Amino acid sequence: MSTTLAHPLDPALLGADTTLSSRSIDRFARAHDASHYLLIPDAVLTPADAEGVAGAFAAVRAAGRTLTFRSGGTSLSGQAVSGDILVDTRSSFRGIRVEDDGRAIRVGPGATVRQVNTRLARYRRKLGPDPASEIACTIGGVVANNSSGMACGVTENSYQTVESLLLVLPSGTIIDTGAPDALSQLRSSEPEIADGLLALRERLLASPDDAAYVRQQFSMKNTMGYGLNSLLDFDDPVRILEHLVIGSEGTLAFVAEARFRTIEIRPQIATGLLVFETLADAMAALPGLARPGFAGQGLATIELMDAASLRVAQGLSDVPDAIAGIDVHGHAALLVEVHASSVEELAEASEEALNEFGALPLAVPPTLTTDAAERASLWTVRKGLYTAVAGARPSGTTALLEDIVVPVDRLLTTCERLIALFAKHDYEGSVIFGHAKDGNVHFLLNERFDDPASVARYRLFTADLVDLVLAQGGSLKAEHGTGRIMAPFVRRQYGDFLTDIMWDLKRLIDPDGILNPGVVLSDDDESYLHDLKRVPTVESEVDRCVECGYCEPTCPSKDITLTPRQRIVLRRDMAWAEEQGDIELLKDLRADYDYEGVQTCAVDGMCAVACPVDINTGDLVRRLRAEEASKIEDGVWDVAAKSWGAVTRIGGMVLTVADALPAPLVTGVTRLGRAVVGAETMPLYDGGLPRGGTKAPRPTASADAQAVFFGACIGTMFGPEGDGHGSREALSALLDRAGIPVVIPDDAGGLCCGTPWKSKGHLSGYDRMTERVLASLWEASRHGQLPVVCDAASCTEGLHVMLSKSLAEYPEYAALRIEDATTYVAREVLPRVAVSRKLDSIAVHPTCSTTALGATGALTALADAVADEVYVPDGWGCCAFAGDRGMLHPELTESATAVESAEVSAADAARDGFDAFVSANRTCEIGMTRATGKPYRHVIEVLEELTRP
Repeated sequence: MSTTLAHPLDPALLGADTTLSSRSIDRFARAHDASHYLLIPDAVLTPADAEGVAGAFAAVRAAGRTLTFRSGGTSLSGQAVSGDILVDTRSSFRGIRVEDDGRAIRVGPGATVRQVNTRLARYRRKLGPDPASEIACTIGGVVANNSSGMACGVTENSYQTVESLLLVLPSGTIIDTGAPDALSQLRSSEPEIADGLLALRERLLASPDDAAYVRQQFSMKNTMGYGLNSLLDFDDPVRILEHLVIGSEGTLAFVAEARFRTIEIRPQIATGLLVFETLADAMAALPGLARPGFAGQGLATIELMDAASLRVAQGLSDVPDAIAGIDVHGHAALLVEVHASSVEELAEASEEALNEFGALPLAVPPTLTTDAAERASLWTVRKGLYTAVAGARPSGTTALLEDIVVPVDRLLTTCERLIALFAKHDYEGSVIFGHAKDGNVHFLLNERFDDPASVARYRLFTADLVDLVLAQGGSLKAEHGTGRIMAPFVRRQYGDFLTDIMWDLKRLIDPDGILNPGVVLSDDDESYLHDLKRVPTVESEVDRCVECGYCEPTCPSKDITLTPRQRIVLRRDMAWAEEQGDIELLKDLRADYDYEGVQTCAVDGMCAVACPVDINTGDLVRRLRAEEASKIEDGVWDVAAKSWGAVTRIGGMVLTVADALPAPLVTGVTRLGRAVVGAETMPLYDGGLPRGGTKAPRPTASADAQAVFFGACIGTMFGPEGDGHGSREALSALLDRAGIPVVIPDDAGGLCCGTPWKSKGHLSGYDRMTERVLASLWEASRHGQLPVVCDAASCTEGLHVMLSKSLAEYPEYAALRIEDATTYVAREVLPRVAVSRKLDSIAVHPTCSTTALGATGALTALADAVADEVYVPDGWGCCAFAGDRGMLHPELTESATAVESAEVSAADAARDGFDAFVSANRTCEIGMTRATGKPYRHVIEVLEELTRP
């Protein structure tokens, strides 16, 4: 079902490079964000550049429509949803350009904070804004919301660190505020705006009391309403406009590029948890801890956790001892960090801090740790609160993560009264945490909006919350933006005079009201209760999803079909359509979902690594594939499990024969076969595939064995790159060279990690293989005494999953230790062999499996052992080859590797060619070879060659 727009957009105005989609699957997939609002757009526009956005403005204005910009979609206040035209600014606008040796950076609105900081890390610089959602939030959202975070406060946020913006105004005018002639351009092209901004500045200055109130409000973190402080801070219309756009949530202009002044990284860090008997004690200590000169340059972070937070933290698996042993009553904790430029500076600052901590009324003796694992555990407590509360919410409810700010000296009263409001309105399990040194706290509520009584409760709670915060001289929004949730309360916070100035600003810059109506400002007192999100119950694997989008940047299919979030929300939309009896919509969504939602998912698990509530969307996809699999196909794969050794040998022989024939001939034959039996059944052959592999290693059982060698079956199926040995042979040679005898299980060639069955949903075959493999490894490892070492990272991960799923039935298998060859060789082999010569440079492709296994560090350590320079592309990601998925859908791998491939090619050219290209898994190596045209091999193969006597 494609929506026919009531007032269609003129394609001639949109321009050739802008796409317009009214497909149901596109509209519904992009409708959802992390807020508790849901509007379904009539169409999705995807412009490619600033001129395309200007054309979109013209088309929308001519059609009498409105539009809303959508980037990362982590928005919590409803500012990125629209029932009209939604503009996708993430698919393009991803450029990142470092300037002035890292002191400045130009960024497109589609790049994420993490991607930018990754580029800056080599210069020991970073962005000032440090939102917790850095993995997913994009620069467009950071600027639009004036995002801050845990450390930047009001001195290093977007308002303070943006040096210039490339703006597209609603009229279509494009202004680079950093251009030397920006003022003359503005006066020439938009004289009404230039003069109007100065007139509004004079109007505000003429009211000293209101000007003083604006200064007080923006001395705190404050994202409520428009940033009227820009009228006071600047007298240049360009600078005023530039800073008004920051925090305007896409209601005044589009930011096509932002230039930031970056911040120096102080890499030495010590973290500690200060646990107090009472919240009052913690708040009493706060002014001293927050003073600028405390422990050198001041504590970088002071994060508050109330008693409810500590009780939730005690349920986390790796809760620190400092919290685990407390009988929590009215306790509170402050998570603090000291940052320094050197080890010596950190030691001095830490000693000073501990001396002052010792005078505080603490329930647990204070400590500061520099240990990475201990620091991670402490931050897991702080960041795990959202996971624990949101992930455990009742099905059908929405997790509301809200934030407020008050003067620091009023934080205690505010928190105490907020806790009382939770009790008054029966919000159980709510927690308070946040940035204590800024007077900014977050709180989490679980609410359902399909029940009138719950909506009524939410209305009453909001009224009490507004009264509380404003009575304390605070702001109703500190970080998350005004959005839809607080737009009706701007007049309550600022009064008529200042709110009227805000409305006049909106009308001055966007006279036709085409940009994001209902956001920041609303003349409907109850608009915050409209368009509340419905969250129908869906599959148990994904029902916990809070729609935050953390999973999206690492998803290999994000640029070609759907992301994990979109796969999940479309399941909800289909459930909703079925509940409503909208059979046409349900049919329409289902028709496109099979290819976009199921068949092009790489099930690589990278989404689970990023997900704050531990969802692996691949689990859902595998089950859907299992439900779709025919009994005949399932039976064939079950038979294959019984004789897997023969299957892999035949597969290898077929590839060897194909390799000897002209590639176009074989490709043509497989295309014909795919047309007959289906693209999901027959892989597509191309010239990038290698010849077949070698026979599986013969079983051995050395009495003095130190490990079990599990040679991955993909070594039989796929041969090595070039004329060298494969990873199985290379690992065997290295183990022998290092004097490490091994056991090779019986029927080694017939054993498999089970991924081909699991990823396709053939569960009976998977169960059969699981029984055989684990029983064999149990015996070969002498009941867990020896570690099991696998030469392919994806297969290692597959064995881990296989083992974890079997422990309920076979608890004794918990003694099995399965390890990837990269970590085993880095630890046990590398110290026993000598590298005869080192390469100049080597390019490394980490994999989704090395990430999930925590083995990427070992991969790069091995690369470092054989080369002087180790290059890991900033834009690396899953190659999406995913077993045979890259052969079934080569377009998936092509899309997934596009960014990394371009980066590798540029780096290769800059160095006159890398000496080697390495990874840790044969199919990933094939995928990267196909994408880049460079010969990727297992890092162990290179190590083996360079350690030969």
